[in-house]
Amino acid sequence: MIRHIRRTSAFCLLLLVLLLLNAARVQLLNSEEYAHNPANRRADLQRYDRPRGAIVVGDRPVTGSRDSGGTLRYARTYTQGPLYAPVTGYASQVYGTSLLENAEDGILSGTDARLAPVPLWTALTREQQPAGDVVTTIVPALQRAAYEGLGGKKGAVAAVEPATGKILALVSTPSYDPGRLSGSGSATTDAWTQLNAAADRPMLNRALRQTYPPGSTFKVVTAAAALDHGIVEDPDADTDTPSPYTLPGTSTRLTNEAGGCEDASLQHAFEVSCNTVFARLGVDVGPDGMADTAEEFGFNDDGLMIPSRVAGSTFDTDMNDAQLALSAIGQYNTAATPLQMAMVAAAVANDGDLRRPFLVDRLTDARGNTLTHTRSRRLHRAMSEDTARRLRALMTDVVTKGTGTKAAIPGATVGGKTGTAQHGVGNSGTPYAWFLSWAQADGAEVPAVAVAVVVEDASAHRADISGGGSAAPIAREVMRAALDQ
Repeated sequence: MIRHIRRTSAFCLLLLVLLLLNAARVQLLNSEEYAHNPANRRADLQRYDRPRGAIVVGDRPVTGSRDSGGTLRYARTYTQGPLYAPVTGYASQVYGTSLLENAEDGILSGTDARLAPVPLWTALTREQQPAGDVVTTIVPALQRAAYEGLGGKKGAVAAVEPATGKILALVSTPSYDPGRLSGSGSATTDAWTQLNAAADRPMLNRALRQTYPPGSTFKVVTAAAALDHGIVEDPDADTDTPSPYTLPGTSTRLTNEAGGCEDASLQHAFEVSCNTVFARLGVDVGPDGMADTAEEFGFNDDGLMIPSRVAGSTFDTDMNDAQLALSAIGQYNTAATPLQMAMVAAAVANDGDLRRPFLVDRLTDARGNTLTHTRSRRLHRAMSEDTARRLRALMTDVVTKGTGTKAAIPGATVGGKTGTAQHGVGNSGTPYAWFLSWAQADGAEVPAVAVAVVVEDASAHRADISGGGSAAPIAREVMRAALDQ
């Protein structure tokens, strides 16, 4: 009898050990598999059981949470949703997250380990903490000036503080209200379908995720390359450039919209935007020199995060001389995001020192304590200080007496560069209107802001669209808002 009891006890002990081992397997080895299993709703129930943290612009939150009364209790809300959608992105119970809502989801949802009361607490307990907040670098006045300036046209604006890299405005239009995607009902799925099917693509972040041929605004990069590589030593000296200019190895003749480009100096060519001079300069600098300079400005970098991902801007590194000539005037395969072109203007304004752009000033916990604070960091030395000084003078002339006079602001020094970028088969598409600029208040030590504007308006007539006419006034209002801060 005692022998049977011992055997039964040993068997029960073995079953207990196997049960504990299986529990350990589930908890330690297969936890991630079960946690991400679509049939496991525990994570979703926990995720939406409390309000989400706020994204803050200025000193006010532009996001919130509402009690839906449903199984997934709290849904996201947005204040002035279309205005800030290119910054916040969306947080949807059905479609996930995007932009800042995605990049800082751990802080906003309360799952980031930095929110735990003691180190490793969240990892050990898998307990969700009270959500923290994300404080952005966006300045409301600049954001609104950019949004209202675009007025619903297809386009984008990016504004950067040159000395730090802080992103002060980030606008893409047409925009959308991310609050329409927050819930989990049929209205949410209908909104998702409608927004994704819209011809004007309101959910596309044109400031960060769309690249355009930069057109003549790229001549800032070409001028920097020509000055830094010694191709041009005196901006006022003749460049010995014919007009029209025959592209090397072809019979194609490149012409100019402006006059006085025959043998024009760099100073005059920049002021009136002579294609021939800059195409010739690009060829003289050579493919390696042009690529090196473009990359110092941030081109060909697919890893830029602000912390949302930024689409890579490109400058081709495998071209013949004819293609290089076109690339030097912002055509062929050259493509840039508006943020990239704002970085170009910022590097000129900041003595050639390109700071890494960033959108998040700091992260805080639920009590308002700062968890991390973003420090300004150098991304590249884009050009020498002397070259930057010369380019600032060239860009100032564009605004005072060249193609960018509509960007002038009384009481401030403004530098700019216009661009009208051709695109489409046989350049049949409506040109993109570009303007990039920087502004420094009289008496100030450093420029306050660098701005890039692109307008792609299908309703405009081809002859009526230009960087100086369509984009410069928008940049002017954004710069004015920055100078008023």
